[in-house]
Amino acid sequence: MAKGDLIGGTLWDQYSGKVADRMNNPRHLGAISEEEAAAMNAELVVADYGAESCGDAVRLYWAVNRDSGKIVKASFKSFGCGTAIASSDMMAELCLGKTVDEAVKITNIDVEHALRDNPDIPAVPPQKMHCSVMAYDVIKAAAAKFKGVDLSSLEEEEIVCECARVSLGTIQEVIRLNDLKTVEEITAYTKAGAFCKSCIRPGGHESRKYYLVDILKETRAKMEEETLAREDLPFAALSPFKQAKAVETLFDAEIRPALKQDGGNVQIVDLYISEECPVAEISYEGACISCPASGVGTLGFIEKILQDKLDKRFQVKIV
Repeated sequence: MAKGDLIGGTLWDQYSGKVADRMNNPRHLGAISEEEAAAMNAELVVADYGAESCGDAVRLYWAVNRDSGKIVKASFKSFGCGTAIASSDMMAELCLGKTVDEAVKITNIDVEHALRDNPDIPAVPPQKMHCSVMAYDVIKAAAAKFKGVDLSSLEEEEIVCECARVSLGTIQEVIRLNDLKTVEEITAYTKAGAFCKSCIRPGGHESRKYYLVDILKETRAKMEEETLAREDLPFAALSPFKQAKAVETLFDAEIRPALKQDGGNVQIVDLYISEECPVAEISYEGACISCPASGVGTLGFIEKILQDKLDKRFQVKIV
């Protein structure tokens, strides 16, 4: 699928490289036959899950070795969008080598995380996050069929949204990972609350144990407590993504405004973090390019701010 096909360039940029690759080149697409499973001394398990709410459906195939109890082959067929295909493909891959009891612990959060290029950046845009939720259900459907039990007996987590089959743990995790602040964002990421809406807040057509408004409030409160507890976390202990954000925020707040007063500016070209010291590579713009002080005075000014605010070992280089 090219960037111009179905997806606008801006939206396409919100997909990870892994998602784009598996949209076009799924590794585990196809069926497993009874004969193929028998040749592997395996039991064939076939399970279906259809998300009627968004029109997607997936069929999962497992070949479970009769001696080891491990899933030696997993594949899928999917009717749905490219994101559903990529999510189903990664879901099948995560099942490989696991026992059925281990595979049933795989969640949509695990699938989405495995599709990320950067552990701190979501693999898909918010409106497509719900596609990975199918993995949560089709795996449990396959496990229930293999064990000969009712699907409900495998539900270890509280389901908050029955329509989209979204669990309490999934909602809490998505709020944390993506710093969600509104119920509308929760719905965009998970599809929870998108249909009958009775899980959004009290007063709907049926009462619930958990409501999105309460989950959001409680999770945000815990996040704020945790932030206060680690507000003194040193720069070196932050994740690469948060380090880059901290540097960019400091440039925007204190460095660029000072340079712009004299008609100049600066851009961060790259950021290197090592055990010895963090290094920011910069390039000047505007009046700073020809300024005699840019290589000494201005450079020292930038370096001192980074050292005072982030890490006393910080070095700055002009490229």
